[in-house]
Amino acid sequence: MKVPRNKRLMGKRNPRRNRQRFGGFFLFILVGVFLLFVFRFSYIVISGHVNDENLTKKASALYESSTVLRAKRGTIYDANGTAIAEDSTTYSVYAVLDKNYTGINHKKLYVTDKAKVAKVLSQYLPLDRAAILKRLNPANDKTFQVEFSSAGKGLSLTIKQAIEKANLNGIYFTETPARLYPNGIFASHQIGLAQANTKATKVANAQNLVGIMGLEKTLNSTLAGTNGVKEVKEDSYGYQLPNTKAKKKAAKNGKNVYLTLDSRLQTYLETLMTNVQTKYQPEQLNAVLMNPKTGQILAASQRPTFNPETGSGLGSFWRDTLVGDSYEPGSVMKTFTLAAAIDKGKYQPNTNYQSGQITIGGTTIHDWNQTGWGSIPLSKAFPLSSNVGFVHIEQALGKDNWLNYIKKFQFLSKTNSLLSGEVNGSIQYEHTSDQAVTSFGQGINVTVMQMMQGFSAIANDGKEMQPQIVSKVVDPVTGKTTKYKPHQVATPISKSTASQVLSAMEDVTYKDYGTGTAYQIPGYKIATKTGTAQISNANGAGYMTGDNNYIFSVVGMAPASDPKYVLYITMKQPQDMSQSATEILSEIFNPLMKRALDYDAGDTTTESKTMMPNITGKSVSAATAALKKENLQTVQIGTGDTVVQQMPLANEVILDDQRALILTNGAMTMPDVTGWSKSDVLKLAELTGKQITIKGTGYVTKQSLSAKSLLNSAKTITVTLSKP
Repeated sequence: MKVPRNKRLMGKRNPRRNRQRFGGFFLFILVGVFLLFVFRFSYIVISGHVNDENLTKKASALYESSTVLRAKRGTIYDANGTAIAEDSTTYSVYAVLDKNYTGINHKKLYVTDKAKVAKVLSQYLPLDRAAILKRLNPANDKTFQVEFSSAGKGLSLTIKQAIEKANLNGIYFTETPARLYPNGIFASHQIGLAQANTKATKVANAQNLVGIMGLEKTLNSTLAGTNGVKEVKEDSYGYQLPNTKAKKKAAKNGKNVYLTLDSRLQTYLETLMTNVQTKYQPEQLNAVLMNPKTGQILAASQRPTFNPETGSGLGSFWRDTLVGDSYEPGSVMKTFTLAAAIDKGKYQPNTNYQSGQITIGGTTIHDWNQTGWGSIPLSKAFPLSSNVGFVHIEQALGKDNWLNYIKKFQFLSKTNSLLSGEVNGSIQYEHTSDQAVTSFGQGINVTVMQMMQGFSAIANDGKEMQPQIVSKVVDPVTGKTTKYKPHQVATPISKSTASQVLSAMEDVTYKDYGTGTAYQIPGYKIATKTGTAQISNANGAGYMTGDNNYIFSVVGMAPASDPKYVLYITMKQPQDMSQSATEILSEIFNPLMKRALDYDAGDTTTESKTMMPNITGKSVSAATAALKKENLQTVQIGTGDTVVQQMPLANEVILDDQRALILTNGAMTMPDVTGWSKSDVLKLAELTGKQITIKGTGYVTKQSLSAKSLLNSAKTITVTLSKP
């Protein structure tokens, strides 16, 4: 039935019914949303999760604080138990300037008295008050905090505590794990370097110090240990929440490593090496002293080197050249050629040959004395170091036999002596001329440690010993000790052969025509062999020319009748050849070998040595008195009254009348360097961090910056040396 039009209009115009319908719909929506919230809230309460996150753990994390318990890195000791590398902590100072930085009850935690801060810090940092005040008043007044560059870093605990006693508002310290190398330059590339690890790691396994070179690297897993962790619930102010317990996992400290190095001999070697490096400026210099009976390395060093305590000299030269560089050894290789010929029964010492030159495979080979010595017996080829004579010996031996002995002596293979970056070496042995030149150490590339390993067979009745630099590893907690026993790698020659080679090496030292007469040491019989090896051109075409473009070397064994020491020294391209290569090398060889032999003979007179006292943190007057007592010349660098750095470092061996440089707080000043050696000037540059240009040779006669002038006042400093 059709609804009347007037009734339809009445329905549309009924506002009360419309409101009821709308209200009901809105109520339905509200109830639905409410039920959804109730359901969601109930789920969260029951499950404890939201968006796949555990709310219990998240809430707990707001109050949980984790602190790394740093494991102590193991200490490296020398053979006598003297620490060579050990854990330490250094501090860096900084100042907070932001006045919004406040604590409880609005306590001011920023610098409130800049003048006082500048006064106190200038007493302990190598900066004067003006320089510190300048940093405390930066151009940007919104700066939160400032640091003091390198002057405010690497501070000792003593200096940190002294600054803290002044109760300076706004002065804080950051703590950095560090490795202490108290001996300074001390087999630096062999010991290596450990530095703070900046990579993010899991808390429980974090290692703050990581070995990056040398034994610190190869033995990193042994030395490092494992960090622990302490977890505690704290409030927003850092206080532990009541009724909570701290969870703690103890750190496991690293193991201690004991080396075969003898600090008495090692320190003396470093001094001798530095003197030769300064005087004659070789491109490279290597030296190793070994006990051939055990293979134990008693002293080893190289130049260039660096000071691991200061980082000075490190640059980009990270190679341990004792194992990382292969080179043509030259005539010291004749020791092994002679041994091979004798051992194989192919050596005819009374057979004569024409010295001077010989042509093999289209290549003419000369003696160092190109006119030769006429017709001489093969017995003279070794003490005269005749290349031509050894070509004859190699030909009699035969190429296959000679190559076999090269391998018997373990050349072309790594020694696995634990030193990092070791290479195999190589040989060029295709042509007749190649085979001939290897007899006198050209065409074959070896490492210093391969040579030391081979020399041990000559000095040890034919038994070849692996070079050994680690003697034992000790767990500091349990005391469990792992010993590294001497390891014989081969027996390339007989005892009789070794004895005959030693006798020939004595001829090198004591025959009037021998090339090693400079290495005689009164009171001892020394067996030696010298070497002069050509250096290949960089492009591989032929060899370099010039009087100094050689690798000069000497190996010595003593006492010659039953060697207890083998000393091998190589020197590459000395820039100042004011002495013969033999004389230069004897400046290291003779005193070091004599000291070792004197120790062995029980002569303790050579053991007396003076150690540099620790004067850092002392007043200038107290430091000067301590140095005067040790017969040292004190050179003060700085206007302050407290010593902040010293050179030499504490416990370094020093000589009478040596210069001791002390850097004080306050502004750095230029000393009067007239009469100083180049070595002293380099120490000044290292201590101050200033670039000093050195011209000439000899001793300082002029300096561009006058004495007592502020070092920071000159961009460049030049000193001129002249020979007296």
